[in-house]
Order: sequence, then C-alpha cells, then structure tokens
Amino acid sequence: MKPFLIIHTCLGLEIIDVNTIVRIEASSNYSKLFFANNKTLVVAKTLQFLQCKLLLYQFTRVHKTHLVNLHFITRYKNGNQAFLFLTNGEKINISRRRKKDFLQYYYDVNDRRRLTTIPLLK
Repeated sequence: MKPFLIIHTCLGLEIIDVNTIVRIEASSNYSKLFFANNKTLVVAKTLQFLQCKLLLYQFTRVHKTHLVNLHFITRYKNGNQAFLFLTNGEKINISRRRKKDFLQYYYDVNDRRRLTTIPLLK
C-alpha cells in the first residue's frame, strides 16, 4: 500500500502519493510541493506541519526553507557550502547548521536499507 498525504486546498482535498514528492519549499505560511513529474502544488501549510506528517517517509530538513525526499538525491557536494543534487536537476543548499544532522540521517537510512537487502545465511 502506498503512503498518502491528504491536504485541504481551496478546491477540496488533495490526496498525494508521498513517493512522488521530490522536495518541499517554504514560503511564509505556504509550502510549494515539487513532484517527480515536474508539477507543483502550493498549499496553505507550514513546512513544519508537513515535516511532522512526513517524518516516517525519509524526508529530511536540509535548510530552513527546504524539506527533501532522500529517494530523489543523486549527489552530495561537500565544501564551505554543501549542496544536494536531485533527480529533477535542481541544486539545493544545505545550511551549515543542518549539515551534520543531514549526513547522520542519510547514512543511518542507507545502513538500514543495506541491512534489509542482505540475504540471511543458514
């Protein structure tokens, strides 16, 4: 069963497949969702609200204005300013304050994935 996010919009309820969200960008009390099919949706929800809803689905906060789905990260660039490169070609800045937490979370998630795909020996 696919995970869904249900959000109220001015047109009614939007039922969104969580696995199609690439990233979410904050703009005051609104958030703009970017999808894998290059469509976007602006909702009247804060980034903090959406972060709490997506906590179990491997989304991570990398900046005060960005929440990113780990499944869509193609590359990480380290340096004075760290960046994430996403499958849709976007480049997202990682704040200095959130860099350490992002790397720890990213490595933890990948370690768990690796452990679940290793066959058991008898």
